[in-house]
Amino acid sequence: MPQYFTLQEANEALKTVRPLMDEIQAIREKILANQPEAWPAIEKSAGNGGNKALSRMVDDFEKLDSLIHQILDTGAQIKDINIGLLDFSAMRDGREVYLCWKYGEGDIAFWHDLDAGYAGRQPIDSF
Repeated sequence: MPQYFTLQEANEALKTVRPLMDEIQAIREKILANQPEAWPAIEKSAGNGGNKALSRMVDDFEKLDSLIHQILDTGAQIKDINIGLLDFSAMRDGREVYLCWKYGEGDIAFWHDLDAGYAGRQPIDSF
């Protein structure tokens, strides 16, 4: 059974989540910046036992994995890591909905039905 958040609880969880998401986005940018040089190294290393550049990237991926798990441990659901989109399960009028937050936003300002997704976000004042 999912953990349900009140709006206040979800905003409180963001105090933990924001710095983690800052780190995730920084690592994501670093990985993307190294992607052009990494792919040929990946292809070569598959048959020859490894590559120094790839070994350095392993640390980034391990840190990324740790950060993702720390966010998930708060009860938040990561919906899109590229834009830093998170949902917090909540109850509205007896049905499950999501309180929705995107990296760079302040407090939670949107919610949506489970099947509506990001495109169906509604202002929190209608929550």
